[in-house]
Amino acid sequence: MERFMAYWGSISTADRVIILMGGMIFFWLLEGYYPLKRFRFNRWKHAGVNLVFLGTTLILNLIFGIFTIKICDLVVAKQFGLLHWMQLPLWSEILIGLMMMDLFGQYLPHWLMHKVKFMWKFHMVHHSDTKVDVTTGTRHHPGEWVFREASTIIGILVLGTPVGLYFLYRACAALFTHFNHANIRIPLWIDKPISWIFVSPNMHKAHHHYQRPLTDTNYSNIFSLWDRLFGTFAYVDPRELKYGLDVLEDSSDEDLGFQIKIPFNKHIKTDY
Repeated sequence: MERFMAYWGSISTADRVIILMGGMIFFWLLEGYYPLKRFRFNRWKHAGVNLVFLGTTLILNLIFGIFTIKICDLVVAKQFGLLHWMQLPLWSEILIGLMMMDLFGQYLPHWLMHKVKFMWKFHMVHHSDTKVDVTTGTRHHPGEWVFREASTIIGILVLGTPVGLYFLYRACAALFTHFNHANIRIPLWIDKPISWIFVSPNMHKAHHHYQRPLTDTNYSNIFSLWDRLFGTFAYVDPRELKYGLDVLEDSSDEDLGFQIKIPFNKHIKTDY
């Protein structure tokens, strides 16, 4: 276990990129053979729009992620945070760390972005995709990165997250994001048991329904525990869902200029 965490503590940028892109490419190929929904669209154009947003996220991580890593090093040097104070076995530190980072890095900022109007306007870009597939998981307005990273740093401070655990969490979060958004057909008898512990593709698709209340469910990324605990869990047949947002024209989902301007467009009406 120590060697495992030593790898994540010194993981190269190349390995991180391989994990990120490898998972996406795997599920993108799988979608072509076992699609949940058969969209009539240009997959390359759709992916291209979403990958532009991935590019902005990667740039922000490269520029400002150094600060997050320094926070990880600081809490370890000062022995600050719950993981240092509880003195648990390494395997339980990893499990608790991943669960709590899922809470701080995903559930809490995600929930806030659905409740605070100015935050929601940034998050609308993610929900505006009418053809949800693996690339949708990378579709986040650059402004949304600030909300998520700020909450992640709070989680690091609370837990005392070492850099190895932080990178492990990031890798797991990326792989689950690809898995959850992938347009893959999974039988209910397989998907539903997965959703008892983890966020499954069918479970997360409810979050991308074009209308509330389903839009305001299933905020977690890795563990379904948080949605079950806070009463935001929902499970419906994904074949009954329609993707997108009822306050936007479906045709605008691949208009990159329009999407970038959504947070600042006063003509878009929303009651969030």
